[in-house]
Amino acid sequence: MPSNTIGTNGQITRDARSRYVQRAEDGAHGAFEAETKRAGGAPRAEVDVQRGAAPADVAAILGESAGAEVVIRSRRMFDGERLVQLADTYIPAAVAEAAPAVAQLDTGAGGIISRMADAGLTQTDVVEDVQQVPATAAQAEALGVQQGALLLTITHVGRTNDGRVIEVTRHVLGEGWTLRYGVPLD
Repeated sequence: MPSNTIGTNGQITRDARSRYVQRAEDGAHGAFEAETKRAGGAPRAEVDVQRGAAPADVAAILGESAGAEVVIRSRRMFDGERLVQLADTYIPAAVAEAAPAVAQLDTGAGGIISRMADAGLTQTDVVEDVQQVPATAAQAEALGVQQGALLLTITHVGRTNDGRVIEVTRHVLGEGWTLRYGVPLD
């Protein structure tokens, strides 16, 4: 099964071909923890959960009106002491009501995707858009880069079988990442 790697130089290869199905491996609290452990790293996350409004572009993806209340899970994700990514997840209020564990700091084995599935909101389709974006002042300070430096950003959109968007996560990656995707050809 494909797996992430962390090179001796700190280069992280994120292999997306299996990350979501292995998210609870050995009790991991989500894909990042599972894949970082498998690569020999020491995953850790600082999590903040609050209710607020999603940015306008994220609200549009969620099918919510601008200013609609969502649950926001902001995470600083580390390999050991090294901050490797910032991740903000936006969950519609109706999804958080159906799966209240997504608003907890500790979401248990498998993380929020598993808690949503427990509530009958299984993600069956995931689309990830990858872009380079200039680092904001806050991102630059956190990730140790110059403001305006181009960083890889992944916008993850999770949908249920009926096409309902139940989460949008924006991952901002620090320096030294390779993203690997696979496409079935049958």
